[in-house]
Amino acid sequence: MAKKAVKKQMGFEEGLWDSANKLRGSVEPSEYKHVVLSLIFLKFAGDKFEERRKELLTEGKEAYADMVEFYTMKNVFYLPEEARWAYVKKHAKQDDIAVKIDTALFTVEKNNKSLKGALPDNYFSRLGLDAGRLAALIDTISNIRTTDKEQDVVGRVYEYFLGKFAASEGKKGGEFYTPGCIVNLIAEMIEPYKGKIYDPCCGSGGMFVQSVKFVKSHHGSTRDISIYGQEFTTATYKLAKMNLAVRGISANLGEVSADTFFNDQHQDLKADFIMANPPFNQKHWRAENELTDDPRWAGYEVPPAGNANYAWILHMVSKLSEKGLAGFVLANGSMSTTTNGEGAIRQKMIENDLTDCMIALPGQLFYTTQIPVCLWFLTKSKKEDRERGYRNRQGETLFIDARKMGALVDRIHRELSPEEIAEIADTYHAWKRGEGKKGKKGAYADKPGFCKSATLEEIKSHNYVLTPGRYVGAEEVEDDGIPFEEKMGELSATLYEQMRESLRLDEIIRKNLEGLGYGE
Repeated sequence: MAKKAVKKQMGFEEGLWDSANKLRGSVEPSEYKHVVLSLIFLKFAGDKFEERRKELLTEGKEAYADMVEFYTMKNVFYLPEEARWAYVKKHAKQDDIAVKIDTALFTVEKNNKSLKGALPDNYFSRLGLDAGRLAALIDTISNIRTTDKEQDVVGRVYEYFLGKFAASEGKKGGEFYTPGCIVNLIAEMIEPYKGKIYDPCCGSGGMFVQSVKFVKSHHGSTRDISIYGQEFTTATYKLAKMNLAVRGISANLGEVSADTFFNDQHQDLKADFIMANPPFNQKHWRAENELTDDPRWAGYEVPPAGNANYAWILHMVSKLSEKGLAGFVLANGSMSTTTNGEGAIRQKMIENDLTDCMIALPGQLFYTTQIPVCLWFLTKSKKEDRERGYRNRQGETLFIDARKMGALVDRIHRELSPEEIAEIADTYHAWKRGEGKKGKKGAYADKPGFCKSATLEEIKSHNYVLTPGRYVGAEEVEDDGIPFEEKMGELSATLYEQMRESLRLDEIIRKNLEGLGYGE
């Protein structure tokens, strides 16, 4: 049973939108996100700079407080005074504030190679924004805790603003920013401690942000991972570079923004971990005669031109190393579709024993779409791996139905709690490591209504459909201990009493109608 809404403070997006909306007239709503995110970037960079500066002063290192090396060693941008948020805020009410913001952005990019081409050039001056309204927006952004370690603030704001005018721009959802609870779940499932991490449609870079957080939270070293990604939309590609750079995360996102299918920027990559949230049900991703003999679909049907779901899947399969693991989000229809050869592709993948785990998620998780989604976890090797502690699970797939999980954090948005994420991930790892057979605490066991380890034969009997609900069955109803005969007698007595009461009420209604002149 889904939980009731929980109280959670999520109001900063709405406040930002209200402030940005006051710019209407001098700038189109579709530009709001660029205005706001450029300022949030400066605030983020400024907050990290001030945090590091305070740290140096507290340690009695005043002599080093203006030395660039003592900031870069902590992956913090050193900011000259004119590029600091405190400077922007101080001059917010001056008529030339737009020029000062452009100067700050230019200065930051000029001094940091990782930001080359990522920040807007002379953008605020060209917009001709009302200085008073811009000052109000700066005040609103000053109140945001951009250093919140639990939130991808940049990505979250971007997705919120996108959702506000997605319909007018003709864009549909989820491909820019993946909700934190979903990213956390994928990271906890695949455990990207060491190796190459890849996202072929990286959006604002949230998957990478969470991967680094995962490594740090589990006391690993970020030196043991390398990050590769690609993004098609130029504005989003720049946003990803901003989002990663401000966090000190090194990544290879390709030389330019580009289409992953037609201009793969990492052709020779074999990734140990893939985390992705491809555009849902992407249409017209290729013409009918294009990419028909692409090596990425060798051994499979050619993915249909009308829906890119299986093109994304096969692309990721082609990028996996021999022991690699991919975890990604797709629309629910991908688990059961038989349209235009998709069913044949899925059958072949199952027969090739690629499907490790399938998870059905609750609705209302995304800002910009209500499309029901699921998580796929694929691997090229289910053989025993003693180094990692994995048992031989060849010919098996784990199904988890999490649709009843999550709680509403506001009227239309739902989130999985940390405890629920842990329950799902622990179930997967217990199954993967064979802890059930060893009789350990927290051992894996099929749980009706929640999880089921199915064999290839069972999947075949369901016509190769991967919807978890088909396998986990119905949740067991706890026996209340009352004998059937006694329970049936009580239910019958209640039913007869309700039937008598119904007859009595019918008679009263009939008399009232007759009194009003509406008798038969």
